[in-house]
Amino acid sequence: MDGDMEERTDDDAPQWLAPDEQESWLALVSLLVRLESALDTQMRADAGITHFEYGVLSALSETEGRTMRLSDLAVMAEGSLSRLSNVVTRMEKRGLVRRHPDPDDGRYTLATLTDAGWDLVVAAAPGHVREVRRLVFDPLTRTQVGQLTSIARRIVRTIDPADRCLG
Repeated sequence: MDGDMEERTDDDAPQWLAPDEQESWLALVSLLVRLESALDTQMRADAGITHFEYGVLSALSETEGRTMRLSDLAVMAEGSLSRLSNVVTRMEKRGLVRRHPDPDDGRYTLATLTDAGWDLVVAAAPGHVREVRRLVFDPLTRTQVGQLTSIARRIVRTIDPADRCLG
């Protein structure tokens, strides 16, 4: 071995997934990709918006005054601030949200859900809930729903112990 290269120790060796872990991992990856795609397809067909846009509008609809700082909204929507800013710009052009400076701290920008945005969320919500129920909850037993909640929370808390979306 070259004298400049460090020798690889057993501690450096990859900890490959066991067959059952590999099977679980592939199932999870497939779920994440396909579920988002299925929800996006439903939302585009029913409401003319993406699933991400629905998440943004829905988050705003659940806040006091239907208003939130863009930085907080990005966290709630699980998107980057730049992605959110692009989406809010598009929705602003459609009259669904309004962007304005935070009167308490001008360094921040607020997004406010307009009446048109509210109407769209209200109209889109029943179809979204039907699709979530059909794709996620109908195939599971009550016990499995509890297990899914526990597993998802544990993984999310490992990724982000301070996650605000789980309560």
